[in-house]
Amino acid sequence: MTKIIVIRNVPAAIYRRLTARAAAEELSISDYVLREVGKTLERPTRREVFARIRARKGRALRRSAADVIRAEREAR
Repeated sequence: MTKIIVIRNVPAAIYRRLTARAAAEELSISDYVLREVGKTLERPTRREVFARIRARKGRALRRSAADVIRAEREAR
């Protein structure tokens, strides 16, 4: 079942930009905003990204980052 969302107090400048972008895509403002909200929800939040990073197992490196940088600088 679909639901209705109302956004109040949209500044005129934002409304004009939405209208222009929707027209450029040959969409209604409602369809354009719905598509953009959908795209946003497909991307993970910062919290989700950081949780994924924390959940990863660490890896042992053969050389430290300092050694790699030092070798690169010496090679110049």
